[in-house]
Amino acid sequence: MSSSGLTLHATRAAFGLPDSSPFVIKTEVQLQMAGLAYDRASAIPPQAPNGKLPFINDHDEVVSDSTFIRAHVERKYGVDLDEGLDAPQRAQAWAIERLLEDHLYFAMVWFRWIDPENFAKGPSHFADGAPEADRAQLRKDLQARKAVELHAQGLGRHAPAQIAALGKRSIDALAQLLGDQPYLMGASPSGVDATAFGVLACVITPFFDTPLRRAAEAHPNLTDYVARMMQRYYPRHAWG
Repeated sequence: MSSSGLTLHATRAAFGLPDSSPFVIKTEVQLQMAGLAYDRASAIPPQAPNGKLPFINDHDEVVSDSTFIRAHVERKYGVDLDEGLDAPQRAQAWAIERLLEDHLYFAMVWFRWIDPENFAKGPSHFADGAPEADRAQLRKDLQARKAVELHAQGLGRHAPAQIAALGKRSIDALAQLLGDQPYLMGASPSGVDATAFGVLACVITPFFDTPLRRAAEAHPNLTDYVARMMQRYYPRHAWG
């Protein structure tokens, strides 16, 4: 049992980010938004109940998946991360989350995992802890599994330029939705900002050179937004 009773099982800082997973960043920011004390423990996906991170252990109750973790937190602790939003705004926030998690995220993953140079620079190092004789094959297997996932999702069936064009449409849409507001739904952050911050930070990190990063950097409101969220929720993390 952790000292707080609530433990966030996460990956680790990597690629210039406070965590390599946008879903971990999302959940960690939402725990902060909820005002909850928590401990953080490093884990790898095979250790998670459904094979993906994050998951939480809340006083021996295990909850997987960032969306269900949020629902658990709001229900158990009586918080509303969309407080102040009306029904149409809540619907818009959910639609934005789907654009982020079911579209832009996968474009980001393709350029992180399948692009040869970015894979070699980044995710290939997840195999560094394996015995040296096994690393090359493990790297091939990791990349191949991700390629199968992306093909099944659909984005991975397209050429790189097409994936970039699709991702750019989502980025341009987000820039329009944000406009000159400090946060997506107005003057104060809400639950959807945790999601947007996680995905956009993974797109914008200087660690990877991708067409998605360049598309996002063409929108100063998006780069300012990520910097604003980083300063608010990860003030000790060196960014940019």
